[in-house]
Amino acid sequence: MRFYLIFLLLFSSFFSLAQDSKLDVFKKDSLLIIKKDINKGFQNDYILFIPKGTPINKKIVLLVEPNNTGKTNDSIEIHKESAINLATVSSVGNNVATMLKIPLLVPIFPRPSSQELIYTHALDRDVILNNSQELKRLDLQLLEMIKDAKNILSSLNIKVDDKIFMNGFSASATFTNRFAFIHPEKIKALAIGGFNGELMLPEKKINQLKFNYPLGINDFSKLFNKNFDINQFKSIPQFIYMGKLDDNDAVQFDDAYNDIERNLINSNLGIDVQNRYLKCQEIYKNNNVNATFITYDNVGHWTTSEMNLEVIKFFFKQINSK
Repeated sequence: MRFYLIFLLLFSSFFSLAQDSKLDVFKKDSLLIIKKDINKGFQNDYILFIPKGTPINKKIVLLVEPNNTGKTNDSIEIHKESAINLATVSSVGNNVATMLKIPLLVPIFPRPSSQELIYTHALDRDVILNNSQELKRLDLQLLEMIKDAKNILSSLNIKVDDKIFMNGFSASATFTNRFAFIHPEKIKALAIGGFNGELMLPEKKINQLKFNYPLGINDFSKLFNKNFDINQFKSIPQFIYMGKLDDNDAVQFDDAYNDIERNLINSNLGIDVQNRYLKCQEIYKNNNVNATFITYDNVGHWTTSEMNLEVIKFFFKQINSK
């Protein structure tokens, strides 16, 4: 009911403004909280932020940034509050959406303390294998949210590309990176920073050792019932960045990786974030992945205005690309 009320106010407000102006754009920042719809395939709420100046009847691109609360909590309201803040104030995604005048979708995925080893916000192996209604296949839930958001935007005469932009920092960067492996055909371009220790690799083995999801693609077809589309993945323009002082290493924590994964990463990719970053760059380049890697001096595990601007410029270049 809350969504429909907001929607009607937004809808009537838009058309009254459109009749009074020759400028076919939204006049105010608009925030929609869309309730979960099991019949549509998503068991969690999501947020749709439409920034002031979003054009009408002109094809643009929907930006998606996964939520990252930064901690576990059994109250979905905590994750909702964090996601709203991400969508409207404190994220690279909000800066991109506001500057480029494109809508932003942020899911409100839980990260329960009662299941603290399931790192939902990083799309880890545990959550991919989870069969509970709320947590099952968050990647597929997100696809249905995207589909639903496109229908809502269409009803507001906001035309969006078939493919999406994706953005993330820290855990949401990890989510985005892994999502891109699973559904590369859905992504027009992506930007990720501070990705918590290790990029997923387009390799089945490193040093003759099997790299299963989320380290690599060895068991990809078994997990996802399809083959990894290396050509689609390689074609995605990617902007990947990290601060030179960033030592935030999720690899060493049990909620992000188990002992087997941790040993494989530390033994074959490096024991610290910065060395792994270089190794991952080498592997991506050897596989001809369309990625630009940037390292920022004097920056740790945070973003700066310079980073924000570079991400904005990156997505701006991609808006009108094929």
